[in-house]
Amino acid sequence: MHLSPDDVIFWQHGFWKINATIAFTWALMLVLVLGSRLITRKLSTDATRSRWQNLLEIVVLAIVQQIEEVGLRQPRKYLGFLGTLFLFVALASACTIIPGYQPPTGSLSTTAALALCVLIAVPLYGIADRGLAGYLRSYLEPTLLMLPFNIISELSRTLALAVRLFGNMMSGAMIIGILLTVTPFVFPIVMTALGLLTGMVQAYIFSILAAVYIAAATHTDEPETGPAPGP
Repeated sequence: MHLSPDDVIFWQHGFWKINATIAFTWALMLVLVLGSRLITRKLSTDATRSRWQNLLEIVVLAIVQQIEEVGLRQPRKYLGFLGTLFLFVALASACTIIPGYQPPTGSLSTTAALALCVLIAVPLYGIADRGLAGYLRSYLEPTLLMLPFNIISELSRTLALAVRLFGNMMSGAMIIGILLTVTPFVFPIVMTALGLLTGMVQAYIFSILAAVYIAAATHTDEPETGPAPGP
């Protein structure tokens, strides 16, 4: 039993090597790209729609609704990034039913890369929404003394994102691997189903936390414009 997909080497030549983390990560990205291409190639605006299009609309609308409930204005602006995060982590968990497959999210390098994506996306969205000066000013709120603490908070939450996802995914894979060696096959099958549910929950939590961080970066204190009060 391997503690991490990094330990499974498929090919190596000197310093260069392809392990299970790299191979399965690229395989998942290929599945997402090809799947999105196949599903969206024949979209219809008529009343008659395919089952794939209905499923796609359900998933997209659910993600948009969750993003909006977090507090992000114009949720479709963030749909590409947050939706991709959710689908990647969810697909990485769903494929655990395939024999020989090891989720790349069970590697700290993968979860760290996902967390770094969030770390980069947060200031980019914040600057795009509030401007460079407005975003940098948020590090000085409420006083200048909060600058180092806000910077530490930015870095620590990125580390927490990576470690949380890595720990939960790796622990589930380890439990299933241990049960396969000491118990009959019936109980590990139940644990695999539970692992799929846990993986979906982790994908949801990871995406929601990313949305919360982006919402905090894009938040402004400007009052919302509305209809004038009556007499």
